[in-house]
Amino acid sequence: MSRRNEILDQVSKVVAVPSCSHMASGLLGNPDADFRELARVIEYDPGLTANLLKVVNASFFSGSRPVRTAREAIIKLGTTQVLQFVISTGVAPSFVQKIEGYDLAPNMHLQHSVSVAMAARELGSILSMDVPDYTFTAGLLSGIGKTLLGAYVDVNVQSILDFALRDGLSFDQAEDMVLGINHAELGGIVLESWGLPEELTRVVRHHLRPDEYDGVDPVLDLVHIGNVLAKMIGVGLGVDGLNYIPSQKVAERLGLSPDVLDMAAANVVVGLESVRSLFMECVA
Repeated sequence: MSRRNEILDQVSKVVAVPSCSHMASGLLGNPDADFRELARVIEYDPGLTANLLKVVNASFFSGSRPVRTAREAIIKLGTTQVLQFVISTGVAPSFVQKIEGYDLAPNMHLQHSVSVAMAARELGSILSMDVPDYTFTAGLLSGIGKTLLGAYVDVNVQSILDFALRDGLSFDQAEDMVLGINHAELGGIVLESWGLPEELTRVVRHHLRPDEYDGVDPVLDLVHIGNVLAKMIGVGLGVDGLNYIPSQKVAERLGLSPDVLDMAAANVVVGLESVRSLFMECVA
């Protein structure tokens, strides 16, 4: 029996995605903290980014132009107001703790989310594509549905795996069969309900199955391949493993080659090392 309505009802009560906000809140007592420090902390934290975009896109703040990145949000609200927001959102660091249903070790989902964001950005750069700044944000938020399911819903992952293995399904297809919804769709629905721009919610919702989107979106294409690339280099492999289906249409549309993928993967590995201190502080 589908649990779709139960799951949607459960996550509709979530007012903020758990984050690693003690890192940003630590800047509050630092009189020398500046925009760049704050932006660096927030833009690598999916929970903080989602929560901040939710607030800044609310009718009181947004005006007519949607805000799509953490840096835009900080400029709009100001450093002091953003720091106050960080404190008020709470500090439960579920994004960096084990996600029980998916058997993701502590900190691994955060690293995977950052890897997807980096991979999408690197691919766009290597392919000389004119992609918007929010490409990184879209990649960062793409796995937020997995966080929501793991933190707020009792997921029996074995039944999902059984469906996938028995019927030759991808993991997200098996999620649909067992839960009535997959984590990508759930993430898109929740972020949409929070008022995040459609350019972001569209990518989150369709990043596992871009061929189901009725149109062509370069950011969606990059995040889809970025997710595949992050798993290929071994970042964020939970019980679902590599059990997802890459889109051949997207690969052809982007003109991917082994050399491009190798270069992007190498750049992501180097990039992850450069922000490793953020991950370590987050689990401290």
